[in-house]
Amino acid sequence: MRLFWDLKIILSSLVLTCSTFLFGQDQPSTIEDFKHKKVFYADIGYNTSPFRIAYPYNEQTNVLKFKNNFKTFLGLGFAYKWFHIRVGFPVFDFLKPVDDWGESQQFNLGLNFSVKNLFFDFDFKTVQGFAIKKYADIDSSYTSISDNRIIPSLGITNFSLNGWYFHNPNFEMGALRGKQAHYNHAVQTWYVKGSVNVFGVDNNGKAIIPPFLIDNAVSKTQATVYSAFDFGVIPGYAYVNRIKNWQFSGWLGLGGVIQSKFYILPGQTRGFIGLAPRYDVRFIGGYSDDKYFVFLVSEFDNKSIRFIDLKYRQYFYSVRISAGIRWGKQSD
Repeated sequence: MRLFWDLKIILSSLVLTCSTFLFGQDQPSTIEDFKHKKVFYADIGYNTSPFRIAYPYNEQTNVLKFKNNFKTFLGLGFAYKWFHIRVGFPVFDFLKPVDDWGESQQFNLGLNFSVKNLFFDFDFKTVQGFAIKKYADIDSSYTSISDNRIIPSLGITNFSLNGWYFHNPNFEMGALRGKQAHYNHAVQTWYVKGSVNVFGVDNNGKAIIPPFLIDNAVSKTQATVYSAFDFGVIPGYAYVNRIKNWQFSGWLGLGGVIQSKFYILPGQTRGFIGLAPRYDVRFIGGYSDDKYFVFLVSEFDNKSIRFIDLKYRQYFYSVRISAGIRWGKQSD
């Protein structure tokens, strides 16, 4: 038994030493830096923010699906040394037919920066105008031409402040995103994400759930607002590799938050304290050499509020293609 215990300690020490050597040491050749080159780039994609409200409304209906209409966004950017600027604006028309989905107004404001092996991200979103998907299947008295019920007054708000600690100092967001740097070989790390969020849905003083589905004996079904403030920690794993100029990366985390949640109806506000799950998912992949790059960037964010048998779940999807050139010499 003593021999077995000694062998276990030796093996554990060996694994820890190897892990520290492989993933914790400074490797200058890990990242190729292009900060002394002028980078011009453009990106195009979309952000969408569907949500659903689940509840045993009746025998036929237990979930309402709300979706927004959206336009494609075009971004133009420039980066040189420490300076980086990007402007974005909507292009083309709404992606979905306006007669079926209405017109959604979106506002996005984001800021992110890195300090050594810490990465911080601030995000503020609002979306005004949603439609209940296939409402005609739920309400037999609905006579509109469209199967969806458009609700222009319905809007969502999301504020997030997140900070990631990456254990491996070679895991840098600048090289991960691939504009002013890229990787030369594989890097992996565990990480911890701290998250603070304020989010919810508001129907401007009107009930969010359609009147014929409201249970007058249950106040939460009459609510005009569902909202929450929460904070918590999400541990996870991140990986990046570059093979023959093709770089791909992603991370996955799972954790929970402490949540202060409430709903509002005319003349009444009710609040509760609870726990909620959270997960952290991102993916970036594409081609990068010393002259140009093309990357597909996708992000997914999920938030939820639960009032016993009523659950509000909010999703945020972001997908875009980013392409640019690196012009000039490597160093001054």
